[in-house]
Amino acid sequence: MSQKLNRAWLGIFAMGMALSVSFQETWAQESPADFATHVPLSVSGEGPWYRVELPLAVQLSARQTDLSDVRVFNAAGEPQAYALSRANAQADDNPTLTDVKWFPLYDSADATGHAPSVRVQASANGTLVQVQPSTELEVGEEALRGWLLDASAIKAPLQQLILDWTSERDGFQRFSIEASDDLQHWQSWGEGQLARLTFADERVEQHEVSLPGQSARYLRLLWDSPQSAPILTSAQLQSVRSLPLPLTWSHALDGNSVKAGEYTWQLPRGLNVERVQVELSQPNSLAPVILSGRRDSSLPWQPLSSGLLYRLTQNGEDVVQNELQLPGQAIQQLKLTVDERGGGLGAQAPTVKFAVRATQLVFLARGSEPYTLVLGNATVKAANLPLSTLIPDYSPAKLATLGQASVDGGVVTTPAVSTLPAAVGTDWKKFGLWAVLLLGVLFLAAMAFSLLRKPPANP
Repeated sequence: MSQKLNRAWLGIFAMGMALSVSFQETWAQESPADFATHVPLSVSGEGPWYRVELPLAVQLSARQTDLSDVRVFNAAGEPQAYALSRANAQADDNPTLTDVKWFPLYDSADATGHAPSVRVQASANGTLVQVQPSTELEVGEEALRGWLLDASAIKAPLQQLILDWTSERDGFQRFSIEASDDLQHWQSWGEGQLARLTFADERVEQHEVSLPGQSARYLRLLWDSPQSAPILTSAQLQSVRSLPLPLTWSHALDGNSVKAGEYTWQLPRGLNVERVQVELSQPNSLAPVILSGRRDSSLPWQPLSSGLLYRLTQNGEDVVQNELQLPGQAIQQLKLTVDERGGGLGAQAPTVKFAVRATQLVFLARGSEPYTLVLGNATVKAANLPLSTLIPDYSPAKLATLGQASVDGGVVTTPAVSTLPAAVGTDWKKFGLWAVLLLGVLFLAAMAFSLLRKPPANP
């Protein structure tokens, strides 16, 4: 009898395990139809790994804030192995701030159509020793056009330029930025803008200028005509060995005017916002502001950033500072408080754009094209792998050489019939599987019970 009983309980265990495995396998077989949003992908370059930067509009289609519901399928509807990267793999590098040498660039006062011609003396390792005008300038004819910065000692991408200058030149400073490795060939790195203003007994200063995150041995700063450059008192360059992914910006977001000088905006969901850009529609706008945020209306407002926003006309051109930098914490509501002594921003709330750090997806292409990115399922579990698992010999350098995938024409489609396993309606397949499992267990338990009650056979 003991052997029969043991066999009965083993049967119960085996049947339970079989039905449990069958249940898990059934629900592990996801298909594109289980997701609300489909995004066609186009691939280029050498595979089998491809990386794609997810636009913010695509990310907002997810039903889970950590993008656990993102998947990639091939033409046959088979899931692809993938990894998510919200920052470069070695983003634990702290920025390094380096003091650099600066050399004046002089030219004649009327020579504003070209860069100053200079004679340069450098050491064997490229460090600048002396920079002089190529021709002698008479006293009173020379003008300080800009500065040459020596970044030859920095062996990492340059992320930010920080300058200070003498107090004789308050107001705005605008200049072009060029980079070179040989002092002969120069590449434009855009423009820089500095400011030192006094407003309502407060001093507002802007010393930092963003750089494109590339390496260069030398930087040339040329001030816009007809102004001459200020006298620098310090020059620093911030560098990082591993750059974070770029920011991705939202579309313009309408807001509400709560009261005079106070505006609010509702974000699509909780997001780690790093920058906010405020529309300044009227010329000659000047607004000291405080930007606050919170996760939802039940929580108190927390100050996130403050600064001076302006759009001023100078020398026939608009000088604009309309961005605020945030700490990157998760928020869903924004509030801007304006000091109206500067004239305010009007009765209607300005539109804003917000920026979050880009998210990159890397997938291992298996099967035939086309590949489709899908999102929009509130119940599925995360299926992404670590990058080091997806790519066995992974390194940041290898990541940059992978093939590229892109959202095909920015198209985002939603299937006409969605079969999302969301918490809407009754999930009959799931209930059926559990019913079969329970009935089987009860049947075998009844058999075991009957064996226990049966009297032992007479010898």
